[in-house]
Amino acid sequence: MGKVESYTGTKKVFKTIYKVVSKIILYILILIALFLLYVGVSTKLYKVKGDKFKPVFSLYSIISPSMYPTIKVYDIIIDKKVDSPTEIKEGDIITFLSTSSYSQGLTVTHRVTEVRQKEDGNYEYQTKGDNNLSPDAAYAPYENVLGKVVFRVPQFGRVQDFLANRHGWILVVIIPALIIIIKDILKLSKLAKVESKVSTMSGSGGKKTYRNSSSNRKKSIARRLDK
Repeated sequence: MGKVESYTGTKKVFKTIYKVVSKIILYILILIALFLLYVGVSTKLYKVKGDKFKPVFSLYSIISPSMYPTIKVYDIIIDKKVDSPTEIKEGDIITFLSTSSYSQGLTVTHRVTEVRQKEDGNYEYQTKGDNNLSPDAAYAPYENVLGKVVFRVPQFGRVQDFLANRHGWILVVIIPALIIIIKDILKLSKLAKVESKVSTMSGSGGKKTYRNSSSNRKKSIARRLDK
């Protein structure tokens, strides 16, 4: 008797663990799907509108160690759109389109070391990578600023690169999703069979069985699904 109770208890523990892990995987898949959807939509809009497209929030994967150790290679940064040039202060980390001769047109994320207002009233910013010995060769004009860094996701760029690969997408997204879907289908199928069997048993038991069929049916279904 003790062994049976121990087995039943262990089985319930594993079922609980499975349910928790399944939900966690499902939530992760939803977050990844939303992330990829946002990146995909933003990329298409950027291709259509060009440099004029500045979303409220934008995501960038870091490929250079210039901001090490504050921001490392493969980190994902989340930028917030800057509505006014005065919102950018010395010490802020901004993402901008570079005008330097050696990196012109590239998207760069560096720290602001000086805020300067020109004679025409426009703002520009001297920037420098935390890991660089000297500031960037050219100031970053406000109109080239894409956003200010508000959050960093450590090493999530590795996941992005892995998912960009077809095999990674299948392994991380498709297979877990299929497992969850198949498991739910099997559970629904089992539930339908149990309900059918309980209905048959209830219908053959006469009036006394009929009066108690509702409660008995629920208990029977619960017991069978726990098996």
